[in-house]
Amino acid sequence: MASANSLAGLQKWVNRAEWREAFAETIGLHLGGACADAGIALEQLGEVIGDHHATIAFACAFEDFLTRELDDGRNVADDYLKRRGWNESVANKAYIAALRSSVMSLYEISDIVVGQSFLARDLVRGGEPVRVSEKSGTHYLKPWDRIAARIVQTGSRAEMAGGALRYAREASEDLLKALDDERKAARKNVAKIIREVGLKADDALAAKALADTEFLRLSAFLFTGVWLDDFLSRTRNPQMPLLSNTDGDDIAFTTVHFPLNALVTADGVCRALANVPALRPADEFCWNWLDPGAAAGRARRADRQTFVTVMADGTRVLGTVELKGRTLVLEANSPQRAERGRAMLAAALQGMTGTPLVVRGGADEVKAAATAKSAKPPSGVSPEEEREIIKAFMHKHYTNTIDQPVPMLGNKTPRQAAKSAKGREKVAEWIKFLENGAAKQNDGSPMADYDVSWMWEELGVGDLRR
Repeated sequence: MASANSLAGLQKWVNRAEWREAFAETIGLHLGGACADAGIALEQLGEVIGDHHATIAFACAFEDFLTRELDDGRNVADDYLKRRGWNESVANKAYIAALRSSVMSLYEISDIVVGQSFLARDLVRGGEPVRVSEKSGTHYLKPWDRIAARIVQTGSRAEMAGGALRYAREASEDLLKALDDERKAARKNVAKIIREVGLKADDALAAKALADTEFLRLSAFLFTGVWLDDFLSRTRNPQMPLLSNTDGDDIAFTTVHFPLNALVTADGVCRALANVPALRPADEFCWNWLDPGAAAGRARRADRQTFVTVMADGTRVLGTVELKGRTLVLEANSPQRAERGRAMLAAALQGMTGTPLVVRGGADEVKAAATAKSAKPPSGVSPEEEREIIKAFMHKHYTNTIDQPVPMLGNKTPRQAAKSAKGREKVAEWIKFLENGAAKQNDGSPMADYDVSWMWEELGVGDLRR
C-alpha cells in the first residue's frame, strides 16, 4: 500500500474551489445512500463506525474521483500532474498516473507472506491471481478473505491502493450478484453496438474486455455502498428484535441438567456420546449439537427475525452439551428444542443419569451464561495430550463430513459434488470457507489448530486452490 504522503499534494489540490463541488458529489454517491438508510449524517460516520473505517471509506471515494472526468472533460489527477507534477518524485507521479487509470474490483486473498505480499484473484473479471506487494495488510488479512480494492501497477510492481475494504462473505456475495446483474445489462449494450458497426471477432473481444473495465470504473460507488451498508447494519446497536429459531420456536434459552449416577465416570459418558452422530466434539468435555440438514422445511415466522448459529463450515448448531463435574448440561435456545435434545441424550445415556432438571433462563441469566467461563473438570492429561485428543476428534469429524450432505453444496456430499465441474468449484469454495473460518479463530482454539488442507487432494480439487 502506497504511503499516504505520496498523495498529500493531490489531496490538497482536490480541495481547491474548482474541484470541491464535484468531489463532494462523489463522496455522496459512495457514502450518502448507506448513511441515509442508517439515519446518520456523513459528518457522523466516524463516530458510528470508527475513524479508521471512515477514513478508508472516504479514501475509496477520493480514489474514484481521481479516475472521473467532469462534464467538460477535465480530470483532477491530470490537472494536478500537469500543473504541479514538477513538485512530485518520479515514483509519486507514476503512482498517481496508475491510480488515474485504475478500477475497483473484488479480490480473493491467498498465499500471504507476512510483511511482504499476497496473491489477489479478481472475482469479477477472472484471470490468474496477481502477486501484490504489501506490508501492513498482510498482518490482518487471512487466507481466502475478500477485499474490494484497486490493484495498481507501477513498473513491474503491483500494489494495493489505500481504499481497501474487507468484505464479510455474505456481503461479498450480495455485491457479486449486484455487479453481475449490472454487467449483463452493460454487455447487452456492447453486443448491440458490435452488431451495428460490424466489428471483426478480435475487435469484438477487445470491445467486451474494454466494456468490463469501463463497467467497473463506473461501478466504484457500489463497492463502497454495499460494504458500508453491511458494516453499519452489523456495528450499530438497534433495538433487540423479536427472535425465533430455525424451527419457528420463540427464543427462550433453556438448560437441561443430567446428574450422573454414582458409578458413572466421565470417560463412560464420553464414550456414550461418541456414538451420537449429531454431536461434534468442541473440547474433551464439550460437544456441539448439530443439524446436518439443509434449510428446506424449516418454519419461518413473518413477525420474527430468525436466530441462527452456525459452525465454520456452515452447519447449524442446535445447542451445546457440556460435562461439568458430575452433571451433563444441555443448553438450547427454546424449550421445544431442549426437549428434543433431552430425548436424544436420554437414549444415549440409558441408566447413566438420574432424573434431568429443566431450567428456563431469563435475559439476565442468558447474558451471564454467554460471558461466563465455566470451569472444566480436570482431564488427567497434559495440555499437549489434550490438544492431540481434540485434533483427533476434529479429524474424525471431517473425515466423516466429506461423505455426508453439506448445506453449502446443495445437500450433496463433498465427494458427490466433486464429480462435476460446477460441483468442484463449489467444493473448492467450501474448503476455502473452512480454512478462512479457522484462520479467524483465536490462537490455540481447536479449530485454529486443525488443518483441513488435506481435503484439497482427497477430493481432487487441488488445482482450484488459487
